[in-house]
Amino acid sequence: MEKEIACGFHCIKAKNIGVTIGQDEILRNIDLHIHCKELTVIIGRNGAGKSTLLKAFLGEVKHTGTIEFMDTKEHIARKLRIGYVPQSINVERHMPTTVYDLFASYISSVPVWLKKDKRAEQKIKTSLKNFGAENLINKSIGDLSGGEMQRVLLAISTYNEPNLLILDEPISGIDKNGIEVFFEQINTLKKEHDMSIILVSHDLDLVKKYADRVILLDKTILKEGTPEEVFSSNEFKEVFE
Repeated sequence: MEKEIACGFHCIKAKNIGVTIGQDEILRNIDLHIHCKELTVIIGRNGAGKSTLLKAFLGEVKHTGTIEFMDTKEHIARKLRIGYVPQSINVERHMPTTVYDLFASYISSVPVWLKKDKRAEQKIKTSLKNFGAENLINKSIGDLSGGEMQRVLLAISTYNEPNLLILDEPISGIDKNGIEVFFEQINTLKKEHDMSIILVSHDLDLVKKYADRVILLDKTILKEGTPEEVFSSNEFKEVFE
């Protein structure tokens, strides 16, 4: 039996999650305890159901089972606040939309094409500063590098201080230095904000280096544990070797 690990101020549990689309069973019998202040990385072959599991958490696909969020301090169930960073967003080069426009459309009720909201601008600058991206506020999003875009998306996704941050292949197109900065920022989020973080990745070397917990998925959970436990398992060898 898995040793129970104490959470911080909240606890997220997925119980018996299943997804069937048409005649195809995509996920079955998924039981997960997402720990606070940990980076949980989901790995598996193509078609294993990784993105579908993220969509189940986001409420974007119909699923069986339950996802529970418990405030362990007050011992009551609460609505789960989720931040989400996709693998990429479709952006045409040199489009006129700026980082301010993108961010303001998320947090402000004032249409961005009417006027610049000074209060929103200050909030945006503060959020971007947390990720070393305040200098990007007036830059066209079509001109951002991969690393710059991910810093902006992290700032947006964490603006409302989510309990759970979901990252879908977030380092695609980022160079080595950018990857190190990205994971430094993730480390800060999980430690200083009591945040639970789920990340999907195909880069097994990075998983070994940065993950606190690894989930090996193939429609159901084949193995979970520390990177060392999962990578040395027979289940891992059957999937990847």
